[in-house]
Amino acid sequence: MPIIAFQGRPGAYSDLVCRQARPVWETLPCSSFSAAIEAVHDGRADEALLACENSLAGRVPEIHALLPNAGLHIVGEHFHRVEHCLLVVPGTPIEAIRAVHTHPVALGQIRNLLAELDVEGVPQFDTAGAAEMVAQWQRPGDAAVASSLAGELNGLEILRRNVEDAAHNTTRFYRVAPQPDWPDPSHDGTLTTLLMRVGNKPGALYAALGGFARYGVNMTRLESYMLGGSFAATQFLMDIEGHPEQDNVRLALKELTQVSDDLKLLGIYPRSLARV
Repeated sequence: MPIIAFQGRPGAYSDLVCRQARPVWETLPCSSFSAAIEAVHDGRADEALLACENSLAGRVPEIHALLPNAGLHIVGEHFHRVEHCLLVVPGTPIEAIRAVHTHPVALGQIRNLLAELDVEGVPQFDTAGAAEMVAQWQRPGDAAVASSLAGELNGLEILRRNVEDAAHNTTRFYRVAPQPDWPDPSHDGTLTTLLMRVGNKPGALYAALGGFARYGVNMTRLESYMLGGSFAATQFLMDIEGHPEQDNVRLALKELTQVSDDLKLLGIYPRSLARV
């Protein structure tokens, strides 16, 4: 059976997305993003699912650091609406809760719940890991906030669903594989992810991006970050609409190669139907 790796414990949101993206595949929990990437390299997994950005928390910095040298290709994107559940030992009344355990990012997304219950939010390394600990402790005073899958896998009761403060809390994921899987150039819904560098000088970014405007190529994402602690050059990761073999994209990329350094294609893949 094919295997898809993810970062987190069984029942993590990434695990849930893996099961949706690859319904008949086995999922492989990994301790970190780098461990998930390594699982693909050493043959323990056929693909990996990597969270790249969230509508509330923004980009996932570790992915930006890992992707350029991961040696893998983006073959798909997936969106998941994060639905936090309040999980307790079965039979626990809500008034018995004294502490809520979850990932630090999730704690920032459930402030209203913590204020309503007047309880302490305790940061843990992982949402699903917090559910595991609450199940092991069997203490009515301790609750977890995690996915419904984490509750099911750990035998916990869902006291409340959708306890997040914002209804638009959505995470985007890249699905990566050892080999590229380019869609047909005639496919309308294609995205291309690029990585490039520009020098720290006036007009460098303008020159690099001008071709996209001239040839009508839409950019859906642009992220910048410094390289190796240096302020002399900046690296950019971008998602654009279209396929490199389509005329307008080909011409725009030709211009880009002339004014930027170290241009890499990280992936060419179908646009998710969930993208709006």
